Amino acid sequence: MGSKRDLAVNALSGWLKKKSLKVKTLLGILLAFCALVALNFTIRDPRYFFRASATIHIVGLIILIYKLFAHKTCSGLSLKSQELTAVFLTTKVGCSGYLHANLHTVLDMILLLLTLLVIWLIRFKLKSSYIKEIDNMWLSFLVVPSIILGIVIHPYTSHTWIVGVLWAFSTYLESISIVPQLRYMQKAKMVETFTGYYVFALGISRFFSLAFWIIHTYETRGQYLFFWGHGYFWMLAVFISEIIQSFILADFCYYYIKSFMKGKLLKKMPV
Repeated sequence: MGSKRDLAVNALSGWLKKKSLKVKTLLGILLAFCALVALNFTIRDPRYFFRASATIHIVGLIILIYKLFAHKTCSGLSLKSQELTAVFLTTKVGCSGYLHANLHTVLDMILLLLTLLVIWLIRFKLKSSYIKEIDNMWLSFLVVPSIILGIVIHPYTSHTWIVGVLWAFSTYLESISIVPQLRYMQKAKMVETFTGYYVFALGISRFFSLAFWIIHTYETRGQYLFFWGHGYFWMLAVFISEIIQSFILADFCYYYIKSFMKGKLLKKMPV
């Protein structure tokens, strides 16, 4: 006989399974709203949202690196996603160091170094287990639109024009850098356990970042989205980028939590 926890989880899973997609979506929105309210009352300093987001991302990368060293295989991992991550982090660290270096710059630097280690492991130490045929997305489809958007919509600062463009480029590229990894998992029709942990950590990381924007937008009645500049939409574009990245990861996180609640390792992704 299963434990009381298993029975409760199975009952909840069965109840959710019978509900329509609309009901599941509403329940997800309600759960996210409750989480936002809790965060709003427990975290008063807005800087902690970004610190929590970066820290969770670092934890996810450490778990991933442990897998690479311990299991000596990079199967299930997209090199292209890691390369995109390295590109936007390098750009962000450079701009942040030039504009206003702070703790966030240090956290991004740690993320960059860990990401470069992952890339080195995949390209050289574990290249025999890398499945290049599946990880074949053209990065130009993601990089070029990010460059164009960075030129069109970017923050105006007292520094040179190129700094604002590069900062915007890194923001837009960050929002879609996980796409090759998700596409890899969909094509492979399976998710390696530690890769699942890593992607789920990214989803939680993005939730904290998005929470900052939602809470501040609500508290300022939308004025925060137009805080910088004179009539242009840089802050709004960043907010939309956060929403896009969160929704990209939301589907994976849903199935991950569903599998975790059932006490099963995530092996197959619904496609």
